[in-house]
Amino acid sequence: MGGQAVVTAEGEAPARQEGFRARLTAPLLLGSVLNPLNTTMISTALVAIGHDFGIGAADTAWLISVLYLASAVAQPVLGKLADTLGPRRVFLAGLVVVCISGIVGALAPAFGWLIVSRLLLGIGTSAAYPAAMAVLRDEGRRVGRRPPRPVMARLSFAALGSAAVGPTLGGLLVMVVGWRGIFAVNVPVAAIAFAAALLWIPRDPPRSTDGEPAPRAALDPLGIGLFTTALTVLVFFLLDLSDPMWWLLAPFAALSAVLVWWQLRSKAPFIDMRMLAGNGPLARTYLRHGLSYLLIYCVMYGFTQWLEEGRGFSSGHTGLLMLPMSLTALVCSLLGARTKGIRAPLITACVLLTAGAGLLVFLDGDTPLALLLLAGACFGIPQGFVGTCNQAAVQEHAPAADIGSAAGLQRTAQYIGAITASSLIALAYGQRASDSGLHLMAGVSVVLGVLLAILTVTDRALRRS
Repeated sequence: MGGQAVVTAEGEAPARQEGFRARLTAPLLLGSVLNPLNTTMISTALVAIGHDFGIGAADTAWLISVLYLASAVAQPVLGKLADTLGPRRVFLAGLVVVCISGIVGALAPAFGWLIVSRLLLGIGTSAAYPAAMAVLRDEGRRVGRRPPRPVMARLSFAALGSAAVGPTLGGLLVMVVGWRGIFAVNVPVAAIAFAAALLWIPRDPPRSTDGEPAPRAALDPLGIGLFTTALTVLVFFLLDLSDPMWWLLAPFAALSAVLVWWQLRSKAPFIDMRMLAGNGPLARTYLRHGLSYLLIYCVMYGFTQWLEEGRGFSSGHTGLLMLPMSLTALVCSLLGARTKGIRAPLITACVLLTAGAGLLVFLDGDTPLALLLLAGACFGIPQGFVGTCNQAAVQEHAPAADIGSAAGLQRTAQYIGAITASSLIALAYGQRASDSGLHLMAGVSVVLGVLLAILTVTDRALRRS
């Protein structure tokens, strides 16, 4: 019962013998690291890129925002395509786009080409995570068992681990080969993942119960178009909070209203609004996830820029200073996967996010090195718990048939938080990271941390999870 495997006379579950082998999960894990790795790896290269092209922090913030814009839109879209057309096809196509983006970025003659590269990178890397969730779902159907939690934990660990080590790896690449290495490194990684996927991921099973491919109408192109347009308008509003384009809120509201109307009428909606409206635990998971990563990315980008421009550290030294955050995030992601519940780790994450933001308020040019290391570590523990536990919540509360698009929407919430974070950083810093800018960003983060804690503590669904 409850999706448990039948135990043989020898005491070994057949699903453990036949399903979820390392060969299946290896390409999924390798592909899934690309998006979170690229979201954070560039943080220690922004100053070097700005110096090469003669631009400031407000302009280099576009390299953050454009990847998040592309990812926020593409994750649920490609998740829907994985559910409808087959995850293996979507996974392989995304890796091809990643290779192209790496070449464009490594050879970019002007800053505009870096924007194009990051746009392609956001689209290509967005295929891996929702496709991986769909592949594991299909494997679970084949062996008659839900994907084991250790397998899901490894997927979360790969994504979280790559995001956590991104600043350190990025700093080392900038120091050794220059900032172009941050773009070029995607090519060999994507190529290896592509070859492994061709060899070890099974061909996509039929997408419908009668053995026939799903009809094209199931893709809901109008719903996808409305969602993409509405989210793009929202992101452009968030990108410039220093001089808000308030008029953009009108088309965003209109597009959202039409999207909801169409999704309620469609027989195969891109986003099942009825399910989402009646699934409070899933909706609150998205909100909690997005708000958590707003705080995390404020530090990931804002703190690293301040370490370089406010304290004068090199990219390599900044990456090493962020190492405690990376290590604690990795350790806590494993601990989060081993816990039976998810409420206690999430409350712990809220407390540490708020405390870490409060610590940033008191940093300045004379702060001892030990306190800088402590500040980074305070944000590493929440990264580990938030990523693992919210993924478990999505798996628990989302319908199994729509796990690809549900996982994509989780990442969309994360990237909307990240885009808001990059806008807050640009608003606080302007053209250069300063002590006063860091303190402004930290003060806002403290307030958001308190709101996140209230949202988490009062969520009754977490007590039952």
